[in-house]
Amino acid sequence: MIKVGVNGYGTIGRRVADAVKKQKDMELVGVTAVHPHYKYALARDKGIDLYALDMKSLEAFNGAGYTLKGTLNDLLHRVDVVVDAGPDDTGPANLKVYSQAKVKSVFNGGAGDDMQIPSFVAQCNYEAAAGKDAVKVVSCNTTGLCRTIDAIDGAIGVAKARAVLARRATDPDDVKKGPIDSVVLDPTTLPSHHGPDVQTVLPHINIVTMAFKVPTTHMHLHSLILSLKKPATRDDVVKALQGARRMTLVDGKSGFKSTSNVMDWAREKGRDRNDVYEATVWRDSVTVVDDEAYMFLGVHQEAIVVPEDVDAIRAIAGGYTRDESMKLTDESLGISHR
Repeated sequence: MIKVGVNGYGTIGRRVADAVKKQKDMELVGVTAVHPHYKYALARDKGIDLYALDMKSLEAFNGAGYTLKGTLNDLLHRVDVVVDAGPDDTGPANLKVYSQAKVKSVFNGGAGDDMQIPSFVAQCNYEAAAGKDAVKVVSCNTTGLCRTIDAIDGAIGVAKARAVLARRATDPDDVKKGPIDSVVLDPTTLPSHHGPDVQTVLPHINIVTMAFKVPTTHMHLHSLILSLKKPATRDDVVKALQGARRMTLVDGKSGFKSTSNVMDWAREKGRDRNDVYEATVWRDSVTVVDDEAYMFLGVHQEAIVVPEDVDAIRAIAGGYTRDESMKLTDESLGISHR
């Protein structure tokens, strides 16, 4: 059993903790807690052991009637791998803490670009992470782009990729940013960072991206244009996407007219939190004109990286091939591979 701790229990941390609990070869030792909050009460009700981030947090929980198992330092002494799902600016400092504790670590996309650790998308570069002390699961948008581009590159070849990202403004439970009646350029200078982020996983892909935020919380939507290396039909592109793991194709004629329809699909399938782990391509949007393929790609920002986190744990712990790990993860999360 791989003993796992999760440092950070927000949007991603909660999902990763629940996913780890579903793995037959992993034990969730505990998660860190910052201050008394309903999400920690819910974790406690699930039987998840809580560890305070530091002594100040421990005192706050004790005063609120919680019984915690110790602090982050205690958690690190009891695990083989820690998944870091903390705030964006804490990654470099946390990496030092994990290294000193001799615990392997999996970071998430917000950890920053200056940590000098390998980027990770299981489908694309699982083997490169094998045995490493630390890896970074890339962001939701980068994960979706990497899966989609890699699938088509492997089957047909991609000479150049261009993507325009309509990004959700915030997550559903984040009220700090409030209602918004605007389309926000993110950033105003071009290109956006998403292209270079893809190249940390797929360094041979020539890619340019641009992005803006829209007033929704459901999903991101990418308009993707791929210049192909050899002649191909629309059916060739669709076949390449259908053959890849963690991709799903939906159709407008079947009622998938929006990102909210995709979320409703996940809800009706009984997915935890309505999560869409797959990169979602509208099949009827796939078009090939001359040597270019066009498509719409949906990315559920809250969920798409969760299976990658699970596979990253196995990759750095060792003992599994990519296909073995992805199969175990997908079966546990209800992800089908057609």
